[in-house]
Amino acid sequence: MKYRNLGNSGLKVSEIGFGTNNFGTNDKWPFHMGASEAATLIDAALDVGINMIDTANVYGTGKSEEYVGKALKGKREQALIATKVRGPMGEGPHGEGLSRKSIFHEIEASLRRLQTDYVDLYQLHWVDKDTSIEETLRALDDLIKQGKVRYIGCSNYEAWRLCETVWTSKSLNLNPIVSTQPAYSLLDRGIESEVIPFCEEYQIGVIPYFPLAHGLLTGKYKRNQKPPKGSRLEAKSEPYETANFDLIEGLEKFATDRGHTILELAFAWLLAKPAISSVIAGATKPEQLDANVAAADWKLTQDDTDAVDLILNSM
Repeated sequence: MKYRNLGNSGLKVSEIGFGTNNFGTNDKWPFHMGASEAATLIDAALDVGINMIDTANVYGTGKSEEYVGKALKGKREQALIATKVRGPMGEGPHGEGLSRKSIFHEIEASLRRLQTDYVDLYQLHWVDKDTSIEETLRALDDLIKQGKVRYIGCSNYEAWRLCETVWTSKSLNLNPIVSTQPAYSLLDRGIESEVIPFCEEYQIGVIPYFPLAHGLLTGKYKRNQKPPKGSRLEAKSEPYETANFDLIEGLEKFATDRGHTILELAFAWLLAKPAISSVIAGATKPEQLDANVAAADWKLTQDDTDAVDLILNSM
């Protein structure tokens, strides 16, 4: 496993991270993970060198953080815990959001569930239009000064909001964000026009989620065939029904012609981008973690990336 700085910070994150949004979900969901399964996967992640464990207070309504905390008991320093705040976690007007009151309440709840006294990366999960960015950033700055949070970041922010966040921190002499977490993959490139250039210019680390485009880049879904039984897209078919299989098959051919899988291409292509710090991906089995980590060994050349760009821009 190789490690990269998270943006312009000194925090070293594994090129492949582990997303835990399936931990503690409704047991009717096919990828529901219980506490024992979660512990097995986190142990497997640590064994292959993954140190970036990504969760959120809303995943499983707190269960994900709880399971991560149990799994890391006695080995906290082997992992970097990244969690998030914003979503609904309680009744009343302050049961969600990014006000000072909500943030201070939610960090204490997250720390209890995670069984730790600090979070390595605390991320704003979504924008809160009802709270000024100054109030939010002052609250996060105080948490850093209190030692409860080491670094801060955001998720699902447009480029102009990232700019507002950076400018506000700088003008008020507050601790700045070091990362942003957007959806980004070979099949979802919406952040390339503004978010990526901004992050490159201001050295904000990008942590893509959904790198496999809901599984469409794993190679298991084929044109004119029903999603495999028990697969993610059997339960949530919309991405499959609207998939561009001309593009997927073009990418798959590019990978197989070079002795690789489309899954390996999905990770390698992202990691070829200078702004990327760590790629977050979930897993339901230890062997999937192994495959994700192995994918990072493929280093695309400039000719490779140029060829992929031709495929992407022609379909």
